[in-house]
Formats: sequence, structure tokens, C-alpha cells
Amino acid sequence: MTKKKKNSSAIQRRLIPTYIFLTIVSLISVFPLYWMITAATNTSVDVARGKITFGTYAIENFQNLIGKQNLWGALGNSFLYATVQTLVALLVCSLAGYGFELYHDRNKDRVFSVLLLAMMVPQVATMIPLFKMVSKMGLLNTVWAFILPAISTPFLIMMFRQNSRNFPSDIMEAARIDGLSEFRIFFKMYMPVMKSTYAAAAVITFMNAWNAYLWPKVVMNDNRAQTMPMLIANVAAGYTIDYGMLMMGVLFCSIPTMIIFFILQKQFAEGITGAVK
Repeated sequence: MTKKKKNSSAIQRRLIPTYIFLTIVSLISVFPLYWMITAATNTSVDVARGKITFGTYAIENFQNLIGKQNLWGALGNSFLYATVQTLVALLVCSLAGYGFELYHDRNKDRVFSVLLLAMMVPQVATMIPLFKMVSKMGLLNTVWAFILPAISTPFLIMMFRQNSRNFPSDIMEAARIDGLSEFRIFFKMYMPVMKSTYAAAAVITFMNAWNAYLWPKVVMNDNRAQTMPMLIANVAAGYTIDYGMLMMGVLFCSIPTMIIFFILQKQFAEGITGAVK
């Protein structure tokens, strides 16, 4: 027992530098979040001076924000757009990934390779033709203009396809023998088993949709349809920027994505690593 205690204490002493390093890195990582919260409680002058302690102007900054900007409308639009895009993208991309992996065809790999080439094309290269298509369909300033270009992304399709390799094919064969249709197999067998992948994809899609700025700025030219990133850009675009009000808006913009991530963080880690339950 004495030797074990000595070995344990020696190991702990060797790990002290590692703990110190990880603590410093953690503090550096958390500091921007801390500074954002404290800046939302200070005046614009204090923020510009670099004050990093809590102030007493949180209520004033909040009142200025809701008085000068349509905060609740922007929050509602962002929730609507991000939620609808997440739900539709999960359904479409999971169906595509499911089909690519579990239905074998000698040409499917070629089609999938062409699909992956789309990941190499920058978004700005397709923005003009997408805008013309959305404009001709009369969808400007609507939720469909926001979500249509993003309901099927090569990354999510590839993610579902890779994780579908861990899906037990015996379950499909047994379900077919029992007379289940292919759609019932997908909704009743595949989706519950792949819930970790769905959670990871939901976090990624929701965060991308919530933080989207360039495409909504192009197709949403009505202030009533603006999202939270657009509202923050409006606050920061004035001749005189109220940094306290700006950071209050950034705080409101950050809270929903943080909540989603903390709720689904365990499932997110499992889905990224390809875990199937």
C-alpha cells in the first residue's frame, strides 16, 4: 500500500504542470464570454476604456436596445427561421444519408462524389443565381427564402451517411420480413437508433442558421423580417456606436445557442464520434 501511495503521489506531482496549463487555457477561453456579459452592464465609455468588471447600466442598455431596435421581432424571426431550417434539413439530409449508405447501387458513389464537390464551392459564388431564383418565385422576405438554400447540405448528408454505417442492417431485414414499408423503417427504426447523430446535426444546423448574416441580408430587405445578426449589424453601423447597447444585443443573440448546446452537449459528442444507440 505504501508503494502504491508513493506512486500515486508521484503521478499527481507530475500532472501539476498539466493542470496549471489546462486551467490557464480554460480561463483564456472563457474570458471573451465573461467580457461580453460584463460589457452589457457598463456604459459605452466604460466598454471603450476596457473595463472588465460588472457595472450598473444593464437595465439602461436593455431599455435602449428595445427602444431603438425591434429586439423581440428579431428574436422571433431568428427562432422561426432557425427552427424550421433545422427540422427540414434534418429530415432531408438524414433521408439522403440513409439512402446513400443503406441502399446499394453501383452509381451512388459517383453521385455522392459529385455532391461532395459542392462543398468546394464558396457560398458567394452561388448567391446571385440563388437570389434570382428566390426573387422570381416571389419568396423574398419569407421564411422559405431563408431556409431553401440550406435544407440540403453536403456536410450533413456526409455526416448521416458515415454514421449510418453503424446502423445494424439486421434490424432492417427483420423489419422487412415483418412487412414494414421503407418509410416506416426509416421513421420507426432508423430515427430512434440514430438519435445521437440527429442531436449533433441539430446543434450544427441551428447554430449555423441562427448566426447566418450574409444570405438573410440579401433576401430580407424588410426590417420586419430581420434576424438577430442583422439587428446587431444595424446597432454597430451607426456613426456613434453605443457599445453597452451593442453588447447587450450580442448577449441576447448568444444565449439561445448556448442553451441549445448545453442541453444537447452529451448527444452532440456522441453524434460527432459516430455513436449509435
